[in-house]
Amino acid sequence: MTEEHRRLEEARRRSAHWRRWGPYLSERQWGTVREDYSPGGTAWEYFPHDHARSRAYRWGEDGLAGISDNHQRLCFAPALWNGRDPILKERLFGLTGHQGNHGEDVKEYYFYLDSTPTHSYMRYLYKYPQRAYPYTELLEENARRDRRQPEYELLDTGVFADDRYFDVVVEYAKAGVDDLLVRIAVTNRGPEAAGLHVLPTLWFRNTWTWEPGTARPRLRAVSSRVGLSVVEAEHETLGRRWLVCDGAADLLFTENETNARRLWGVAGPTAYAKDAF
Repeated sequence: MTEEHRRLEEARRRSAHWRRWGPYLSERQWGTVREDYSPGGTAWEYFPHDHARSRAYRWGEDGLAGISDNHQRLCFAPALWNGRDPILKERLFGLTGHQGNHGEDVKEYYFYLDSTPTHSYMRYLYKYPQRAYPYTELLEENARRDRRQPEYELLDTGVFADDRYFDVVVEYAKAGVDDLLVRIAVTNRGPEAAGLHVLPTLWFRNTWTWEPGTARPRLRAVSSRVGLSVVEAEHETLGRRWLVCDGAADLLFTENETNARRLWGVAGPTAYAKDAF
């Protein structure tokens, strides 16, 4: 019996919760019926990609190569910035059914490379351009084309010319049911040096806004031995968890709250909103 067979048997008997943590984090929560409260059922327009970085979700979260617990209370995913994009790369971008000349279509290159049945090991690859991501160009060119023409893809924009992109590989390995090791490896495929900011991000799904009286979870920096940076996550039902970072990292905090000022021009619940970075 292999170690994975042993984990599967323990999961079947419910003697060990090996599937508590897994790739349950959607790569796109925006523009879905899960978040649609429009009177006419116009999910694509009600919660567009442009709102996703600033507006708190209700029923789920999203991220690149992310994980969460099986009730999606606590989430983890890396965010990326090449120094040229107007926003962080935190989730997949694509066209809605009304924007694409062939309907709904993601405009990214990402690959699920490996995952065991208990998610004791997972590996994911994302290809991130070093040039500015052509959000507007993809929208405008696909809008000009009709259904008889081919789709205008990310590769067609020339953003990957001369192999100027990064391979971002994210790996997860479980040392125990609740002990996960994370490795984020970046390879520059371009002909010269280029900068990339990698922001491993830990956050709670916002449940307190929608359910009055819900205990509010919290994240805080805690002291640790030299050479480590630690964030403590405390949740009413999940208990305490810790994100331990190798090295003296700068820890940045904000709230998973909607930036109402940016979206609708009115005051929101806090100045420290979801899109603070």
